[in-house]
Amino acid sequence: MTTTIPIQYPSKARRMLITIPCMIATTMVAVDITIANVALPHMQSSLSASQEQVLWVLTSYLVASAIATPLSGWLAGRVGRKNVMLVSVGGFTIASALCGLSTSLQMIVLSRFLQGACGAALIPLSQAILLDINPPREHAKAMAIYALGSMAGPIVGPTLGGYLTDSLSWRWVFFVNVPFGIVSFLGMLAFLARRHIREQSRFDLFGFVAVSIALTSLQLILDRGQHLDWWESTEIRIYALILAISGYLTVVHMFTAKGTFIRPELFRDRNFAVGSVFSMMIGVVAFATIPLVVVMTQALLNYSAFDTGLLGLPRAVGTLVSMAMVAQLVARVDVRAIIIAGLAFMSAGMLMYSHMDLYVDERALVIAGFVQGIGSGLIFVPLSVVVFSTLAPKLRNEGASMYALTRNIGNAVGISLLNVELVRDVAASRNSLIQNLRPDNPVLQYARPDMDFGSTQALAGANAEIMRQSAMAGNISTYHLVVILTLALIPLVLLLRVSKVKAGDATLPIGE
Repeated sequence: MTTTIPIQYPSKARRMLITIPCMIATTMVAVDITIANVALPHMQSSLSASQEQVLWVLTSYLVASAIATPLSGWLAGRVGRKNVMLVSVGGFTIASALCGLSTSLQMIVLSRFLQGACGAALIPLSQAILLDINPPREHAKAMAIYALGSMAGPIVGPTLGGYLTDSLSWRWVFFVNVPFGIVSFLGMLAFLARRHIREQSRFDLFGFVAVSIALTSLQLILDRGQHLDWWESTEIRIYALILAISGYLTVVHMFTAKGTFIRPELFRDRNFAVGSVFSMMIGVVAFATIPLVVVMTQALLNYSAFDTGLLGLPRAVGTLVSMAMVAQLVARVDVRAIIIAGLAFMSAGMLMYSHMDLYVDERALVIAGFVQGIGSGLIFVPLSVVVFSTLAPKLRNEGASMYALTRNIGNAVGISLLNVELVRDVAASRNSLIQNLRPDNPVLQYARPDMDFGSTQALAGANAEIMRQSAMAGNISTYHLVVILTLALIPLVLLLRVSKVKAGDATLPIGE
């Protein structure tokens, strides 16, 4: 039986000493989600792998992370949060070194799987730790610090990866984690408190296996679908069948059995249930749009990988500025109003992107990114505060794990769906433009009076320009869709329940 005692919060100095190693770990994992992407061509040649084979470097990491994320909450309650954090950051650091030392495709895929499995617990449990060591009135500031690492990581990752790959080698994309991992491990070892009473809940093997199979199938569909032509592939159809069966078993088991792996009481809390759905959708409209903007900037606007990364920094700055403001506003303003304002800023940023063309200047890109960053900061911090404000402290470990999982699922689903929409929009735009490439088109005669339809070189040049224009038009259409999806989230915000939590009323379970 779990007993409760009034919370005795650490001093400000100790809170800072706990926060620093946790945020180092969070930022490492967040950066690693995207840092390896730009190094894939170099890995492919170094490891003598095909283009499809080298993609398993990314897939193995994502699959392992998807499986281990929901497990981290149960492990924290069973063996202690400090033990889980130490093993996770230690394993992540060792796995990073093994990735850098890999001499074969098999070795790096296995090392990336280990890296994903170990890193899965660090982001959600760091959030739970920051919520526990800070009084409720400080939760907004704590979540602002947490958001800075977890949100800036995917933005900084491609730039850092490109710089390390070009300046040193692809192996340093992984070696860079080692010194930071060691510092984080030593900080957690020295300053994280260890509680000796644990939850004696049994391990729901059936629930864990069903959830793991469902998440693995979903991740394989999303990661490999675009390379296998989606439903035209037998492999994808098999994954979909497995997902349907395992998903059905997961839901039925969760609501009919006792002591299940995913606690149904998490979703009986309205704020947590609504917040999880909202978090998933934010993964679509906020995080999944980052790769689209990066690819557009590099492939269509001809910026280098490093310059593209620099253009992404204003987004991080906007996030930092808005989070600093939100930390003060949460105590004075209805958090739902702040979140709605964030959605408005985010949609405005995407609307700016949707009005760009192939000749847009850097200033417009910087402003659009900055506005989007402001929106992200206005959403993430108050959403985290309100989601956990009504959730029982004993459920924070599992809650943080499931909350992180929903955001990751939204991110993965969003990337795939937006890519599918982009391909369709590009094809439709190209089909429209190609129909007008004919000698009797007066617009073409006016724009290109010297166009020689008998020249293969002229036709090839015209086709290349049509591809550029249709790709940009496809991006614009996709950005318009994101604007609509973002604004459609506003009614969901109104379902959140705002509650005032008094610091003196808070309790904390003995044992993590």
